[in-house]
Amino acid sequence: MNDDKTERPVKTANQRGAARLAAVQALYQMDVGGTGVLEIVAEYEAYRLGQEIDGATYLKADAAWFRSIVSGVVRDQVRLDPLIAAALQDDWALSRLDSTVRAILRAGVFEITDRKDVPVAVIVTEYVEIAQAFFDDDEPKLVNAVLDRIAKQVRGEAKK
Repeated sequence: MNDDKTERPVKTANQRGAARLAAVQALYQMDVGGTGVLEIVAEYEAYRLGQEIDGATYLKADAAWFRSIVSGVVRDQVRLDPLIAAALQDDWALSRLDSTVRAILRAGVFEITDRKDVPVAVIVTEYVEIAQAFFDDDEPKLVNAVLDRIAKQVRGEAKK
């Protein structure tokens, strides 16, 4: 019998959280580097999701969830970006946002609009936590406010 606790399976929710983080990273990489969706998904699935890179082990992620977010954002970006732009403060253009914040918002809005099986509170909380992993200042508050506004508009509910 093996007492190594690292052998326990990762819970599905944790795998989705890891998939969300990887999706944000992939979307950022696509935005900054101009990489295509097929190339980025293949790279992440082969070399990053659950793999060790430079001594750091990436969490096991739900690959289907990851693919769904990345491909959904790319496919629906012309629908998602106006929703985000409308939810921003008056004179704040989407193009002025940090690339990571844009990636977080696009992924979060995609899930709010397309994954009705996932509660808004889960989506907003997960993406705010991702924002907190990258930023210390106002960005997590911005992510929370924008996703909350869009959730009210699209689903008629707010984060509870």
